[in-house]
Amino acid sequence: MNDFASLHKPGDPLLLPNAWDVASAVLIANAGAKAVATTSAGVAWSLGVPDAADLGADRLAAVVARITAAVDVPVSVDIEAGYDDVAATVTAVVQAGAVGVNIEDRADGVMFTPAEQADRLVEARAAADRLGAPLWINARTDVYLAGVGGLAEAQERAAAYSVADSLFVPGLIDLDAIAELAEGPLPIAVMAWAGAPSVADFAKAGTVRISLGSAIAQAAYAVATRATVEMLTQGTYDTTAGGSDYGAVNKALSK
Repeated sequence: MNDFASLHKPGDPLLLPNAWDVASAVLIANAGAKAVATTSAGVAWSLGVPDAADLGADRLAAVVARITAAVDVPVSVDIEAGYDDVAATVTAVVQAGAVGVNIEDRADGVMFTPAEQADRLVEARAAADRLGAPLWINARTDVYLAGVGGLAEAQERAAAYSVADSLFVPGLIDLDAIAELAEGPLPIAVMAWAGAPSVADFAKAGTVRISLGSAIAQAAYAVATRATVEMLTQGTYDTTAGGSDYGAVNKALSK
């Protein structure tokens, strides 16, 4: 995990295009990513489960084990809110090879209090410690994503989540607010999407990590939908142009 920890640098953030299965993880790593992070939504969708439903530690760990066996870079895992037992979920994904986790402070649409989430983060840290595994805990706060608070609430949670290694604030792209959070007790991770500030702008604001969440998976599934509609309604196939080379994908998965 020390190698993974060293990738989190203010001014030179870790860039994480998120994967959801072995093929996406291998292609992301082969394209030059220094680490791979999973997207809970993408993993769930690939298994036929809605995001934020009870995917569960066992099914997630099985995916993680396949990914970590297939790539030579560190893998961080989105474990949502930890399912029924955050310690058990951390144990499962660490045993599957993960060196980092995202842990949300919202479950079933309800925010945990800062104190409740702090206790859950302590449980996660203790679970990793019992395995003797250094683990980067990216404590996700949904303050902005859920629209339940602003900068002051995020700062309160950053202070409460001191056992974590970074604070992940999806939904926040205001660079001034990010810069202010970056002056606080935890390094700041953000989520980007089309139209969000550039990597350079996020880096200047002090972030240590930028991920794409479910954006790549959504784009891939959008291609499937558009190609189908085009074929069924127009009788053409232009949407499939520009796809990955068959031989290159096959070769990437042939190790």
